[in-house]
Amino acid sequence: MVAQTLANYESHLNTTITIGVGYGVYFMIFSFLFYLDNKKRYMDMNRELIRKELFKLISSFGIGEVVYLVIRWPTLYYFLEINIEPFIASLISEVLATALYMFTVTVFLRKTKTF
Repeated sequence: MVAQTLANYESHLNTTITIGVGYGVYFMIFSFLFYLDNKKRYMDMNRELIRKELFKLISSFGIGEVVYLVIRWPTLYYFLEINIEPFIASLISEVLATALYMFTVTVFLRKTKTF
């Protein structure tokens, strides 16, 4: 919706603002759901184990976020530049970036034996 709303702006502004709003929404929802899902688990866990696990999670998600941005920004910008409808361009870009993000995070979580 943001990409479509900003359709009259330059592609680089549209891309940057759309991704920024997406991050804001994603992190609010993810943080809330992660807290709800894990609050009891972490209450019963040793502080040192919690710290180690959170470090592994943050590292894996951080690497995933780099991959996400490296895919998402250029693809959305490219799709806007070739005049694909902003909503569709954002959707296609999001699907591609999210798929590679999930793959990357899964690989790193398995490598670090977090889950």
